[in-house]
Amino acid sequence: MNQLAKSLAADGFSFMRGHDMRVLLGPMADWDAFARSWDDLGLDTYMADGGRYRKRRFAAFGARASEPIHRKTHQPHYQSRDYNPLNGGIARWFDPVLPEIAASASMTVILAACRKLFEQLAPTRNWHIEVHQFRIETGSGKAGRPTPEGMHRDGVDYVLVLLIGRRNVQSGVTSIRGTEGPDLGTFTLTEPCDAAWVDDRRVTHGVTPVEPIDPSEPGFRDVLVVTFRHEVEAA
Repeated sequence: MNQLAKSLAADGFSFMRGHDMRVLLGPMADWDAFARSWDDLGLDTYMADGGRYRKRRFAAFGARASEPIHRKTHQPHYQSRDYNPLNGGIARWFDPVLPEIAASASMTVILAACRKLFEQLAPTRNWHIEVHQFRIETGSGKAGRPTPEGMHRDGVDYVLVLLIGRRNVQSGVTSIRGTEGPDLGTFTLTEPCDAAWVDDRRVTHGVTPVEPIDPSEPGFRDVLVVTFRHEVEAA
C-alpha cells in the first residue's frame, strides 16, 4: 500500500497486475458471485452517440472520519459537460447496484482499500464515493467504446478501474495523459483484478474501443469503477 501511494503521488497513476491487486485486497471469498452479477446489468439509455453497447448499475456511498463506509440513498449520477461533453449535463438515473452486491465481501474490501490508499494521499473527513458496474459489449460489426467521451477526467479526486473479466475481446488499451497533454503511459487490463489507479485531478484517461476476436461470437469487457471525491462538510 505504501509503495502504491508513492507511485500514485509521483506519477498521478499506477497500473497494478491482478496478482498484486489480490494480495493488496486480501481474501474475497465471494468473488465468483460478485463477478457473475455483471450478467445482470441494465442498458445505459443515456448514450448521446446512440450506442447500445453499454450496460451498468450505479451506487453512491459516503464515509466520514473514523466511521464505516455506508451506502447512500439511491441517486442520479451527474457530470458536467466540462468533464463529459458527450453524456454530461443531465442527471442520469441508472439501475442501482443490487443490495447483496453492494454489501458483499468483495465490494467491502475494495472500498476499504480505496479509502486506505486515498487517505494516505489526502487525509479528509468526508468522502462522496460512487461505484459503477460497467459491461461494454461487442459483436460482429459492432465495436464497444469503454470511454465514448474520449480522453477525459471524471471530476473527482481519485479513481480505481478494476477489471472483473473480459471475453472474446481485443484492444481496450488504456492511455494516461497529463492535463497539459503529454502521454504518460499505456497499458491493457487483461486479467481479473488488473487495476488502474488514477489521480483524477492531475491526469486524463481513456480506453480504445474493444472488438470481438471471433466476430461470430459476442464479446464483453466488465469493469468496476470506483470514484472518491472530497465532500465539504456543511457548517
